[in-house]
Amino acid sequence: MVERCARAGRRLDAEAAALDQIRGLEGPGAGAALEVARARARALAVRTVAAHGTLAALRERYAPSATDPVTDSMEQAKDRLLFATARLDAAHQAVVVGDGDRAARQLRAGEGAVAQAETLVRGVERLAARLREAAALVPAALTGAEAELATARRGGSRTPLATGELRARLAHADGVLAGVRGELTGARSYDPLDALRRITRAADRLDVGRSGVLDTAALLVARAAVGAADDFVTVHRGAVGPEARARLAEAVRTLRAGDGTGAAFPADTAAREARDLAEQDVRAHGNPCPAAADETGLPGAVLGGILLAEDADGGPPACFGGPGTRARRRLAPPS
Repeated sequence: MVERCARAGRRLDAEAAALDQIRGLEGPGAGAALEVARARARALAVRTVAAHGTLAALRERYAPSATDPVTDSMEQAKDRLLFATARLDAAHQAVVVGDGDRAARQLRAGEGAVAQAETLVRGVERLAARLREAAALVPAALTGAEAELATARRGGSRTPLATGELRARLAHADGVLAGVRGELTGARSYDPLDALRRITRAADRLDVGRSGVLDTAALLVARAAVGAADDFVTVHRGAVGPEARARLAEAVRTLRAGDGTGAAFPADTAAREARDLAEQDVRAHGNPCPAAADETGLPGAVLGGILLAEDADGGPPACFGGPGTRARRRLAPPS
């Protein structure tokens, strides 16, 4: 595996110049690429304002745990956009004076920041859609789980269970369903995705042939967890280590490999573990460049892997290529 990765890296290194040519980062194409990036940033600024309102509405409607995955997404998105604006402005100035190397460096950093801001905004938009879907699905999931409880009480479990074990599992499932019903009818807000997670896992312990609605609910929960973990790793890739990445890859692979709860439960678990590990990595990493705190968005750009943190100013932007060429946009020291 290590050798295969090394071969892939060498191949990407060999094509780095061609990648730059295709993307138009140098020469007359730089101006066009800059305008595309600026247009994306302007459109994203509008979406960011709308997403901020969406997040505020979600916080009013649902329990705090429902919006935990995107708690600071809007602040980070604004931070990335401010950084992108500054870098794209610097790229424009470099284009005007004909400094192609500096223009390419600043443009690449700006593009990376815009891409991460879009990931953050899209995460809020996607969470809002999934919470709506989950809330609509909870009543049907309760009905499906109640049907499975009735089947289990009649001895319909696929795996023979001792009487005491069956009673314990039935009591647990009854308690979970009663708790969710109470949340639906109570005055306090609740978390629809967490409610579906509890319903499906409680019903699964009864080992009855699953109803389709519970499979649908479990997959919705797993996709939400995998998406949230993937977004977090993407916008903190400069700090997230291999263990979190491996767990996330396992979650994605498991979810793609099968349908129903057989894939959904392990994918959900792996994704949540990946998110926890990634958050630990980010906390341990701390502020990557305290000496350069005056530049807006610089610490976030380094944490996000937009800049490679190889210099006091944050280092060169990450570029398309292999391990030997990804830092090729480093500026030469002033003479």
